[in-house]
Amino acid sequence: MNRIFTIFTFLVSTLVFSQEWQPTFEKSFELATKKSVPLMLVFAGSDWCAPCIKLDRQIWQSQEFIDYSNNNLVLYKADFPRKKVNRLTKEIEQKNEELAERFNPRGFFPLVVLIDNEGNSLGELGYKNVSPQEYISDIKKLH
Repeated sequence: MNRIFTIFTFLVSTLVFSQEWQPTFEKSFELATKKSVPLMLVFAGSDWCAPCIKLDRQIWQSQEFIDYSNNNLVLYKADFPRKKVNRLTKEIEQKNEELAERFNPRGFFPLVVLIDNEGNSLGELGYKNVSPQEYISDIKKLH
C-alpha cells in the first residue's frame, strides 16, 4: 500500500510540476491562437549544444518558468539532435528544418523565438546565465 501511494505521489507531482511542450509546431500554433498567448519556439541541439542543455536545466525545468509558461505561453522545441539514438522521425526533422529556414536562418543554438498569433516573430533570445526570474522578465519584454 505504501508503495502504491509513493508511485501515485510521484506521478501526480510530475504532472503538476511540468510544462507541456507540444508535439508539433502546427498543434502549438493552433493552441497559442486559441489561448491568445505567444508561441515560444526553441531551437535546440539537445544532445550536443552545451548552452541548450544549460538553458533546459536552469530555465525550462525551473518551477518559476513552469508556472509562468503554463499560463502565458505555448511551447514548442525544434530539436536538432546529432546522436543516432536521439534521431527524430524524418517528418519532424523536415518540419524543424522548415522552421529553421523561416525563424533561424543564421543557425543559432539555442535560439528562442516568440511568435504572435499571426505567425510573426515578436523577438528573439539566446542563452543567458541568469536566474529564471530574469529570463522570464526578458521574455515578457518581447510581448
